[in-house]
Amino acid sequence: MELIGQGMEGAVYDLGDGTVRKVWFDRRPEDVLPLKAFLDELPELPFRTPRIREIGVGENGLAVSVEDKLTGVPLHQAGLDEARALDAFVLVVESLRNARPGPASKALPVIGEPFWGRSWGESLAAVVRRRAAASKVHLERDVPDFPRLLATVLEALCDLPDVELSVVHGDVCPPNVLMHGSEVAAVLDWGFLSTAGDTTFEASLAAGFFDMYGPEARRLDNLLLDRFAGLGHDRERMRLYRQAYGIITATIYDENAGDGHYIWCVNQLTK
Repeated sequence: MELIGQGMEGAVYDLGDGTVRKVWFDRRPEDVLPLKAFLDELPELPFRTPRIREIGVGENGLAVSVEDKLTGVPLHQAGLDEARALDAFVLVVESLRNARPGPASKALPVIGEPFWGRSWGESLAAVVRRRAAASKVHLERDVPDFPRLLATVLEALCDLPDVELSVVHGDVCPPNVLMHGSEVAAVLDWGFLSTAGDTTFEASLAAGFFDMYGPEARRLDNLLLDRFAGLGHDRERMRLYRQAYGIITATIYDENAGDGHYIWCVNQLTK
């Protein structure tokens, strides 16, 4: 059994038979069941998505799952030129735009807690409010007039009109997109911000995730925002969602705000 990957949620081992075993770091079997239901109800897409075949109990009562092995090369390692890499990235986002979610998508926790309330905008606002409280001491120090900005973001989210819901991955980034040549083969790592929601939320985040920290980050972000705007995504709403994400995840990886992700989030709130 070969270790082939490790992330925030668990370690993944190749079982050599077309499946992998994931040893979860902090989820019990009952915590993985909503994700299994969500993945099982995903509609047909032009690329593969994970499927959890079995859920068992490992050490300390934590979950161990058996899943299909998804093959391919991460987008940022696939050797594609910029134009083809951007085309593949946009294809993923726009494919999800056309994917209608089922009931399990609204039952899936977001950042470990129940998400869906009366509306998409109000549900997102509730997460922003909760996470702002967790990061308040840092954001009030580093974001000018943060209380006013927070109030503006919350009001705008609560005032969003009803939208046709799509499947939202929430973390479409090059490492999560596997390629076979120039074709998208699979999309990995669902569950962190996966839900039923506004596809423009996906477009906004994906544009920022294509190259978060490289020297071309701003240019590529703006290029993708322009492409998504050309496909009908509202620019002001993309900006709102980027601010919401910045507040939600500012200290999600480091509660002391000492990592590069925190700096990226502050930049989204101050530019």
